[in-house]
Amino acid sequence: MDFFIANAYAEGAAAPQGGGLMGLVLPAAVLVFFYFLFIRPQQKKVKEQESMVKALKKGDEVVTLGGIVGTIKKVGENFITLTVAENVDVNIQSTAVGNLLPKGSLKKI
Repeated sequence: MDFFIANAYAEGAAAPQGGGLMGLVLPAAVLVFFYFLFIRPQQKKVKEQESMVKALKKGDEVVTLGGIVGTIKKVGENFITLTVAENVDVNIQSTAVGNLLPKGSLKKI
């Protein structure tokens, strides 16, 4: 049966090529790329959110992460009392504040 298919014989094993250090360059470059693309911008956003929450004061107009719009009536250590309508106050966590609105925004709504 050797007439149709030639026999293949194994040769000696080839020596490994390339240095081990060069094999680590690509994964390191990918990690650096992901750091600057994903991790760093997210850390920046978290710091901005924390500084905004610390700067909240009575009378500020805010939008919560749930979409509730109101004026801050009282600021506590962990909670904020938000006035959403006349005689309607809501207690929320201070970290649930999504955005700080410009003064007078609630009158336009």
